[in-house]
Amino acid sequence: MERQLWKKVLKCYDYPLVTAVVMLSLFGLIMVYSSSMAAAVIRFEVPSDYFYERQKRWLIAALIAFAAMAMIPYKVWRKERWVKLVFFASPLMLIAVAFLGHTANNATSWFRVGALSVQPAELAKLGLILYLAAAFANKQKRLAEPVKSNLFPIYYTLFICFLIAIQPDFGTAAIVFFIAACIIVSSGLRLTLLLKQLLFFTLIGAVLSPFWFPAVGGRIFSAERMSRFYSYLDPFQYANSDGYQLVNSYLAIGLGGLKGLGLGKGMQKYGYLPESHTDFIMAVIAEELGLFGVIFTLGLLSFIVLRGFWVARRSNDAFGSLLAIGISVMIGFQTFINVGGVTGLIPITGVPLPLVSYGGTSLVLMMASLGLLVNISMFTRYEQRYKKGEKIAVDRQKKGLTF
Repeated sequence: MERQLWKKVLKCYDYPLVTAVVMLSLFGLIMVYSSSMAAAVIRFEVPSDYFYERQKRWLIAALIAFAAMAMIPYKVWRKERWVKLVFFASPLMLIAVAFLGHTANNATSWFRVGALSVQPAELAKLGLILYLAAAFANKQKRLAEPVKSNLFPIYYTLFICFLIAIQPDFGTAAIVFFIAACIIVSSGLRLTLLLKQLLFFTLIGAVLSPFWFPAVGGRIFSAERMSRFYSYLDPFQYANSDGYQLVNSYLAIGLGGLKGLGLGKGMQKYGYLPESHTDFIMAVIAEELGLFGVIFTLGLLSFIVLRGFWVARRSNDAFGSLLAIGISVMIGFQTFINVGGVTGLIPITGVPLPLVSYGGTSLVLMMASLGLLVNISMFTRYEQRYKKGEKIAVDRQKKGLTF
């Protein structure tokens, strides 16, 4: 009986989704090596395969996390003890990093232990998705009513965004806010409540602006952050300073053309794109693999995102559906932020490309999230394929129809 159950479970796994995730992560590993081999030697004075080896170890850990989350029933994370752990751990990590964190690129966003770096804001993304999905799934019957307790998850979300923004990391804060907004809107909460709260906080911020703006305004609108905005508006005017990366990103994309220069044969990574293996890895893909490489990368990411929405649509469980929406929005919006910065559609924010850019914490988080999505898809398929059949068989037996 147990063997038959495992056969049914294995048949219900979403293998197209699993294949897309594994393909994209392996492709990302290849591109990390290609884009970082020059920077490793020239800029960081380490062996050419330094970042590749580190990313390979992170990828092994990420694949283990992916497999584990794909096998653990997703409804386990709805239990009160896990929700409480996520609820308290996320803000505590973000508060701790503000005092004990490592500063890099003018942001105190990392815990560093030896050669290992962990970014709590990345972990807070998945934590917030789990908390909001559990909170609103438990309140489904009361969401249409103007109950004040429905608003607490919104206040919690704003607090998490505030803790990330003061690092300062406005790119990640914007992603977290957008993910939360999509989950909240999808949950069925009355939009009038949301609009009232938005208006309330806007008025509070405006009234208190004479007090908070002198204290933090200089940090929010710092010279470096404003230079990103100016270089976004006219990068060629600042080609030798703040617009340097964006101009060279344009050159990389233009040089790649349709077919690209060939894997490993790009030139912009030789010191012209300082963040070639992280934020601007898409520019290297465009230069070396051309339009076909870009279509391949964005095609796989689009498939993963749309598959996630498809899973959310088919799921009959509110918790699973909201989780799938949150994970899909996280990957989709982060892809938009990264590609938008590389192509000049939006200002550069320093957000990595999911599953492709160099970065251990981001990779493990994304793979764990996608493992969770695969598990939701499996349970949805299993319930629709076998549970309905079992229910029909039981009903027939009750009526005396055994054929």
